[in-house]
Amino acid sequence: MSLPKTSKVDRTIPSSAWRFDEDVAEVFDDMLDRSIPQYQEMRNCCVQLARNYRKPGTAVVDLGCSIGGSLRDLINDTVDCHYVAVDNSAPMINKIRELFGNHPNAHRLTIEQMDLRNSFPSYETSVSLLILTLQFVPMEHRLKILRQVYDHTIPGGVVLLVEKVLGSSLGLDSMMIKNYHDFKHSRGYSWQAIKAKQKSLEGVLVPQTAEWNMEQLRFTGFSEIDCFWRWMNFAGWIAVK
Repeated sequence: MSLPKTSKVDRTIPSSAWRFDEDVAEVFDDMLDRSIPQYQEMRNCCVQLARNYRKPGTAVVDLGCSIGGSLRDLINDTVDCHYVAVDNSAPMINKIRELFGNHPNAHRLTIEQMDLRNSFPSYETSVSLLILTLQFVPMEHRLKILRQVYDHTIPGGVVLLVEKVLGSSLGLDSMMIKNYHDFKHSRGYSWQAIKAKQKSLEGVLVPQTAEWNMEQLRFTGFSEIDCFWRWMNFAGWIAVK
């Protein structure tokens, strides 16, 4: 059974600090598709890697699930896994409940509203998804969250981490940001909307370099780490316990 996408077009022009509110939840599918370069390819990579590593009798946990895009594909499979959707935003949680409410496999899904800075879902996990999540978490909590992921992952299990990243130098970072804004403009966003969102995300979305993210995964204890996707200032890694 296919789950419906949210149908509204993203026309949000934020005027204050970014929040994952009701307006964002209603247009989130469109926002991701038009805001994240190669979004469908990246998500397909995550889904395929999750299928490679999930184990029957364990959990697949999506930390910062938003409206459950990645889980929509996985929950249709016949593998006997339990799926856990975790997000801090009440509007996102309400939306995912709406989208999955009548799904025939809804009994295999647990939806939890949770702030990862203060608590963590307790499941024996073969796959954890951190897709564009850590970048919104204050720096002082990121390593703690990765340690929790590691501690709850079975041997041979994985975390899939996708983040917006800084360039390795100021010049390269500025070039990649310019190309990213050009991409968004080509996808129908006005320059006004692009600049307004950039300003609203200041201090809310705080990226680090690709090297920093890999170092945190190594420091946490993951033994095998590789980059499975990259587009300029976006990157995805798989890390195996």
